[in-house]
Amino acid sequence: MNDFQPMTVLREDAHADRPWLASLVGTNDTNTITLDLSKFTAGVHYEAGTPWQPRNTLKSGLALGKITASGLYAPYSGVSSEVQSVTVTGNPTGGTFTLTYSGQTTAAIPYDATALRVQDALEALSNINTGDVVVDGQPTGPYYVRFAGALAGTDAATMTASGAGLTGGTSPGVTIATPRAGGNTAGTDGTETFAGFLSDEVLFAPGSAKATGALLWFGEVYANQLPVSFDPADVTAVAPGVNIHYR
Repeated sequence: MNDFQPMTVLREDAHADRPWLASLVGTNDTNTITLDLSKFTAGVHYEAGTPWQPRNTLKSGLALGKITASGLYAPYSGVSSEVQSVTVTGNPTGGTFTLTYSGQTTAAIPYDATALRVQDALEALSNINTGDVVVDGQPTGPYYVRFAGALAGTDAATMTASGAGLTGGTSPGVTIATPRAGGNTAGTDGTETFAGFLSDEVLFAPGSAKATGALLWFGEVYANQLPVSFDPADVTAVAPGVNIHYR
C-alpha cells in the first residue's frame, strides 16, 4: 500500500487551482520559465495582495508568449476576433429574417435556420468572402458569428437585422449583440506567438520585476474556463513544439 501513496498525492494535486485543465492527453508537460511582471495587469492577470496576504497572485491558465528581446514571458498578445450574436426573439413559428453587414443584406433566412445556413447567407454577400465568418449555434439562436479570415482581429461593422418576415409567436424579431469586440492589434515583440499557459498560480511581492513559473506546453484545456478570454481559433502563430488540445 505504501508504495502507491506518492502517486495518489500527485494525482490529487494535478488539478489544484486549475479548473481550466482538462483530462490530459497522455500527460502534461511544463517548462520552467521567467515572467516579466511589468507586463501583467492587476485585476486582469493577477489579484492584488491584501494587508493579510500582501503578495500578488498571478492566475493559473494565463496564455503566454515569449518576448524576443529579453527571453522573458508575458501575456499572449495575439489578435482577438470579433464575435456578434444573432437571436430570434418572440418565439416565431414561421417566416424569415435578414442580416445586413456594412450595407449588404442577405437573402431571406428561415426563422429556424441551422448555423451553417446563416453562415452561407453571410458568405454570399459581396463584402464577405468564404472563410471570413464562422457561425455556431442552434436554430433560432443565439447564433454566434465569429469574424475570421480577412476580418480576423478587425473591428467588424456591427450587423443589423430585420425580422419583418417572421410570423407567429409574440412580436417576433431579431436582436444583435457583441459578446466580444475585435480590433485588438497583435503585439510585435514576440508575444504575438502563442507559447502555452501558465500552469500554476504564482505569488510575487509588489514591486518585483520577475518571477519563476511553469509553462504548460502539452496537455488538454477547457478554453472557456481560462481566466482571461482566449479563443484557440484566433491563434495564427504557435511556438515550436507546443501541443495543446482544446475542449
